[in-house]
Amino acid sequence: MDKFIINGGKRISGSVEVSGAKNASLALMPATLLAPGKSSLINTPRLNDVYTMIKLLTHLGAEIEFNDHTLKIDTSNITDLTAPYEHVKKMRASVYVLGPLLARYGRAKVSLPGGCAWGPRPINLHLEALEKMGAEINLIDGYIEAKAEKLKGAEIYFDVSSVGATGNILMASVLAEGTTIINNASIEPEITNLAEFLINMGAKIEGIRTKTLVIEGVDALSPSDTGTIPDRIEAGTLLIAAAVTKGNIVLENIDSGLLRAVVLKLESAGCKVNVLGNQIMLDASDMNLTPTDVSTSIFPGFPTDMQAQWTALMTLANGTSSIKDTIYYDRFKHVPELVRLGADINVVENTAVVKGVKCLKGAKVMSTDLRASASLVLAGLAAEGTTEVLRVYHLDRGYQRIEEKLQLLGAEIKRVSGKEY
Repeated sequence: MDKFIINGGKRISGSVEVSGAKNASLALMPATLLAPGKSSLINTPRLNDVYTMIKLLTHLGAEIEFNDHTLKIDTSNITDLTAPYEHVKKMRASVYVLGPLLARYGRAKVSLPGGCAWGPRPINLHLEALEKMGAEINLIDGYIEAKAEKLKGAEIYFDVSSVGATGNILMASVLAEGTTIINNASIEPEITNLAEFLINMGAKIEGIRTKTLVIEGVDALSPSDTGTIPDRIEAGTLLIAAAVTKGNIVLENIDSGLLRAVVLKLESAGCKVNVLGNQIMLDASDMNLTPTDVSTSIFPGFPTDMQAQWTALMTLANGTSSIKDTIYYDRFKHVPELVRLGADINVVENTAVVKGVKCLKGAKVMSTDLRASASLVLAGLAAEGTTEVLRVYHLDRGYQRIEEKLQLLGAEIKRVSGKEY
């Protein structure tokens, strides 16, 4: 397993382009299953999760070309309707193939999903909605077996606004017979990106960017091309890299509206932030880091996927802050590792109380999940001495060679192959 070695204390400075969004790509790729032919997804990031989805789609029979950041997927000859455990265990987003396969072919067999090793994230919302649309669902030997001669439009209400469930049911409903209404739908930018792609394919969807989506099913869709939105979580992580090292950064290719809540909190913490077109400029060179409380929320609130990174930043604030995660109550596995670096953090239920310290000290720490990994890298950038971050394969699931971007910005960070230690 690879690890990062970080010599901390170097200020982040410079300009960098934000990659395409992981979570958007993982929804757009299965959506191509809804129509036979070749679709092109532009600005696709080269991430482990994307490659996992490529392997799954290839197993189903899709033919795929991935050149630079353009992903071409030809779904003309889908030969298998089973998503096996060996692929799905690596990533929860694999369950996204369920809706498209069921809608286009009338049946699907998908292994129960895996992914990050934290938190119960059941898929009951997906299955209950599909049953309401007329699907027969059985759980047999760890697999979801679904069939429906023809999905029927239905009115769906999600008790919890779920990105995954909204995306899956949105894809299932575009080929259903009649009208489907999704109430309490997710309005995350990745869902908007997906809905707009489906419209390009010929779907009839109203209510984009609202909590109520109305889908009028059509008989067939056509392949299409679309661009993947910039990754707001990568953007937020890079902004905090500059903030935690008292540096400055210019982010290119980013819509500030995608992470307005993060930008506002950074300003509250003492950073100078300017937005110009598709650029975000942050200057923390003479910042007095102010403790700033955060409570995560669904979009447009502060993202749960930025909670760990914000916790790392607040370890060096001049006072006490609280970070509350209202989305996933137990998403604090990064805390014990930050404490190893000298942080003073106490977790009570779903809130981390962080007392700022004067400095962090380098140490050997271990990644436990994707965003926890990012928080450890950020802390290591600011820490005195050398930090080793182990098991960075978690990080590679959601960041495109982030160490290379950080190197360009002045960080002393290098990847060491597991074969070398």
